[in-house]
Amino acid sequence: MRIKENIPNALTCCNLICGCYATAVAFYAADINAFYTYSVCAIILGAVFDFLDGMVARLLGVSSPIGKELDSLADVVTFGVAPSAIVFSLFAETVCPAVLQPVRKFIPYLAFLMAAFSALRLAKFNIDPRQSSSFIGLPTPANALFWGSLVLGCHSFLVSPRFNCVFLALFMFLFCMLLVAEIPLFALKFKNLSWRDNWVRYVFLIGCLPCLLLGRGCFAAIVVWYLVLSFAVNMAHR
Repeated sequence: MRIKENIPNALTCCNLICGCYATAVAFYAADINAFYTYSVCAIILGAVFDFLDGMVARLLGVSSPIGKELDSLADVVTFGVAPSAIVFSLFAETVCPAVLQPVRKFIPYLAFLMAAFSALRLAKFNIDPRQSSSFIGLPTPANALFWGSLVLGCHSFLVSPRFNCVFLALFMFLFCMLLVAEIPLFALKFKNLSWRDNWVRYVFLIGCLPCLLLGRGCFAAIVVWYLVLSFAVNMAHR
């Protein structure tokens, strides 16, 4: 096999390695909060590799079935298992109501439901022809970036008495449902640069600018803005 045919797969493997690192350090984040940053940075780097592998495969004309399968396997780790590990550590830090104290040590394992729903989301994406130019359900990279950014930007609130593990569990279940919900969401794919064909994408990008002012919490705000705009577009088309 020629070297160029393996370049996209090598980039996909870099995505997988980033996911493994993000998962490993996330389990220590509850004790050393700086590890949340390391984990989120690894997820972001994995997202870059995830973008590059597909782009390079198209540029080199070497797309293959094995590349598609490898990409999904890497995404399960980087955008499914890694954010679940972050939420696992966050559960360990959050306040637990007195009524749940007997099962306190088991509560963090709820986080792995997100990994399962992420895997289901990716499996559905692979066999759904409707998702060639748009998405049905929240993409796994967006979900992973949301949780990573939320933990970095709102950590002090999430572990304060004003919040607790019940709220975190409900919030996580909501995003698990969004991953597999039959809700159309626009994709940031430009077929041309005209306003008429891409006005939703341009409005989204313009709305992202003030979100950047939120610093480490910017990705969480951008994902919420993406969901709100997608829901608004869907309602307008009804």
